[in-house]
Amino acid sequence: MRYRYGANPIGQYEMVFHWNRLDWDFPDTRMKQDFETNEYWKKAMPAGIKVDRQGHYYVSVPRWAEGIPSTMNRIAVKDGKPLLQAFPSWEWNRAGNVHALQSVLGYEIDEYNRMWLLDQGKIAYAPSPEGSQKLIVWDLNANRPLDAIIIPNEIAPYRTSFLNDLVVDNKNGFVYITDSGTGWPDHPLDGGIIVYNMRTRTLRRVLDRHYSTQDFPDFRFRIDDKPVFRDRPLRIGADGIALSADRSTLYYCPVTGRNLYAIDTSLLRNFNTPLEEIRKAVRAVGSKRTTTDGMHADNRGNVFYTMLEGKGIGIYTPFSNTFHDFVSDDRMLWVDGVAFDQRGSIIFNNNRLHEMFGGYEIDWTYPYNLIIWKAFVGHDVKSYLYA
Repeated sequence: MRYRYGANPIGQYEMVFHWNRLDWDFPDTRMKQDFETNEYWKKAMPAGIKVDRQGHYYVSVPRWAEGIPSTMNRIAVKDGKPLLQAFPSWEWNRAGNVHALQSVLGYEIDEYNRMWLLDQGKIAYAPSPEGSQKLIVWDLNANRPLDAIIIPNEIAPYRTSFLNDLVVDNKNGFVYITDSGTGWPDHPLDGGIIVYNMRTRTLRRVLDRHYSTQDFPDFRFRIDDKPVFRDRPLRIGADGIALSADRSTLYYCPVTGRNLYAIDTSLLRNFNTPLEEIRKAVRAVGSKRTTTDGMHADNRGNVFYTMLEGKGIGIYTPFSNTFHDFVSDDRMLWVDGVAFDQRGSIIFNNNRLHEMFGGYEIDWTYPYNLIIWKAFVGHDVKSYLYA
């Protein structure tokens, strides 16, 4: 189902793909039968969505439960139906092999058409095995791996870490990562920011358990007047992350809170900056008036953020220090990731995370449970990467 608009004015949106539940293009009938018999699809949730220069759509499906066939995927349409194909291969998605992709939530496709895959390492919330937490850099043009950066226990504790999302700064040679600190359910959060220096190949953890990377105390929120997570409050620390077009400001936010936070990247790029100085330099930008999962900055300095309570996408404009809604639709239930197609539109997805993992029943016959959307933002608007 698609909605088409002749003039394609700013703010008009359409469905690109939709599912009642995810399905894969399996390499053999045994895998498909196992997936169906055990109903593993009930915990198969599309998380991050991206599109490459060739127009291929990718979707991550984190392994927060057993039975997810592949955690990184490319969408292929077969007989009119969108199916997931393991990317870059089934071998690269083998669960239990710490050198392969174990559980990908956040990833980025940079201006050189390279994919930066952030592997959480853990499956079904078990501690991350040594060597499983990593950054994999994949050349989409040559279809081959370029690098693997292991994220050790002292940077992201194997028990509590929950590596969430990342932004890439090739101009200065840095990657910034949010660790939500929710890898140990029913345990105090250990949120933080991880900085990777490409030149020295070193990692540093900053803002560890800082108020801006933690959940807001006793925070509760509802979507469509239903408590998010029926039997307990949801608690997620640093999650959404965005890098300004001039690479000078890092924005981030927890899920369980409505504030947007910012910090000067010059402090983060200097690994000699005292941790306490970094903690004192955090700025509370203001309230987005909604909880947020994913974020992405454009080439003009604006920050697009998902609206969980508002069911859509909002925009923060630093020049006027204002927040406003961009698109919203009742079917946009838990908008997770947002990115740019470099052709004037944002792409984003909704996945009903709060119902799938929050103790609620889902009508799996409804054809629009899981949706990938596209919304026009302007002919010259692209990702921060192309500024």
